[in-house]
Amino acid sequence: MSTLALDPLVAVGVVLATALTDAAYVMFTSAVVARKRVPAASWSAVWYMLSSFAVISYTNNWIYVCFAALGSWIGAFGSMTFLQRPARAAPVGSAPE
Repeated sequence: MSTLALDPLVAVGVVLATALTDAAYVMFTSAVVARKRVPAASWSAVWYMLSSFAVISYTNNWIYVCFAALGSWIGAFGSMTFLQRPARAAPVGSAPE
């Protein structure tokens, strides 16, 4: 196989895996900052499981690193967008936090 030859399905898989990996990393970091142990540990496990696909895919062909970078950008952007959604209003009569 040529160094620059790539499988489009693997390329899409790498983009998706790294997008989900970065989203999981952002959620992990958010849980750590909030000092929530179980969510942090759970997101950490998801993060490592997702990253394995991308690492295995692009260690055989350097061109997949570009797809990994694209997926990483998409995942971080998407998860930050999710985290920045407006907070819901507290019910009337509830105490402020």
